[in-house]
Amino acid sequence: MVRRLVDVVCAAIALVATAPLLALAAVGIRRASPGGVLYRAERVGRGGRPFIMYKLRTMHARRRSDASVITGAEDPRVFPLGVWLRRLKIDELPQLVNVLRGEMAIVGPRPEDPAIVSRYYTALGMQTLAVPPGLASPGSIYSSTHGAALLQGSDPEAAYVARLLPLKLALDAVYVRRASLAYDARIAGRTLWVIVTTLLGRRRFPDPPELPEARRLLADADPTTFLPPGRNIATA
Repeated sequence: MVRRLVDVVCAAIALVATAPLLALAAVGIRRASPGGVLYRAERVGRGGRPFIMYKLRTMHARRRSDASVITGAEDPRVFPLGVWLRRLKIDELPQLVNVLRGEMAIVGPRPEDPAIVSRYYTALGMQTLAVPPGLASPGSIYSSTHGAALLQGSDPEAAYVARLLPLKLALDAVYVRRASLAYDARIAGRTLWVIVTTLLGRRRFPDPPELPEARRLLADADPTTFLPPGRNIATA
């Protein structure tokens, strides 16, 4: 209850504070590429329940459906302004509405596309569905700081599920085990640090402190054990 209250208050304040930035981004998107400002993406939430997650559109509308659900490091579908919106996480700000609606939290494992969950989540990955998905998590920080180097090549989805997704989910499984208000505050602070230092030009970042435990979880996990969404999520 306390965490939910904190999420609602923080999301409401953040929406008010970033409203001018969102308005400016909306104007830029309309000028950069024909189509709507918002992108509505189906994602898997707590307990395996699907929901619609909101983002600022960063891709050409006519090209979104002709390729992988994973955006590559130099994906041609992303228009130039969209690259910066993604890099600075401005495109994620509409998810504050998802937080107010109770579908997401400020901090929690990043929600995935249903196709990724059904095809590639092992029992370890399903553990991340035991808590509400969030805007920030150890896995999302790692994806921001190290993901681009791992998604090179002609098939970004194959690179994602082979090189990035397992460790990203393991990092978020570490979060599920440690979740607390104090830990949430540290994750939020680390996320803001990455965004600000990226804006200042930093491109190389240290490994996350959760990485050793995440690697141990991966080493102990059975990679052949898959569970469909909604089944044994709390104990998987």
